[in-house]
Amino acid sequence: MDFGNAEGAYPIAASAFQAWPELFKGILLNATLKIFMGSKIGKLMSRIPAIRWRLFFCTLGIVCPCWLQLSCQSTSTRLHHPEAAEMNRRSPAVFNVRMETTKGEIVIEIHREWSPRGADRFYNLVHDGYYDDSRFYRVIQGKWAQFGINGDPKISNAWRVRAFPDDPPGQSNRRGTIAFAFAVPNGRTTQVFINLKDNSATHDGEFVPFGKIIRGMEIADALNSEYGETAGSGIRSGKQVPLFEQGNAYLDKNFPRLDRIIRARIVARRNASK
Repeated sequence: MDFGNAEGAYPIAASAFQAWPELFKGILLNATLKIFMGSKIGKLMSRIPAIRWRLFFCTLGIVCPCWLQLSCQSTSTRLHHPEAAEMNRRSPAVFNVRMETTKGEIVIEIHREWSPRGADRFYNLVHDGYYDDSRFYRVIQGKWAQFGINGDPKISNAWRVRAFPDDPPGQSNRRGTIAFAFAVPNGRTTQVFINLKDNSATHDGEFVPFGKIIRGMEIADALNSEYGETAGSGIRSGKQVPLFEQGNAYLDKNFPRLDRIIRARIVARRNASK
């Protein structure tokens, strides 16, 4: 295709895009060429003077990144405001969460009827990315795997005091279930744990499961347990202060081989268990 007077547009576009991640540069430029330089449209666009091409690419290169940045900031900013209505929405009756970890993928099925307040809190935290890039800081092989302290101290401390009322006991703490950890009554916030064995004898009546793993239990079993209780332990241990003061920097420096959640997302319920 003859691009006519389009010469000179790409250096300007490249300059406007230089702050963008390489992936977004490629995607946006390819999409632009396909949409605006199609067989019919291309003939029309090839007649546009070079100055208009320059204006088009400059505008695209400046406005789109700003829009993307504002969109991302709106989500991350909400995590700094636990009291916001957007962070206190009612969850669906049943929903699935896919956690991509450094060991593999784990899919959790959440049931609101098991623990309404617990399901609501987990739904909102996952929805806004609270658990992304967080560490499994307490893994006791064959017992449980705990996570839920955000790597940014500003965010983790904002939620540390946002406790919700206890839900009444219901489901048993069988292997594969997930429940909120806590230190005092009505003190659940963000920290949760996976039961790696049937803990019903010790946990029922105190810890209230709100979901269960439906895929990837072998991944949960394989999470690195070499640090045991030393990387943060449980809420009641009093060892979590450095995690809230220094975040991931502390864990990465002192416990570099901890497994982590790369990202956690709410996903469509395909082949969900009954």
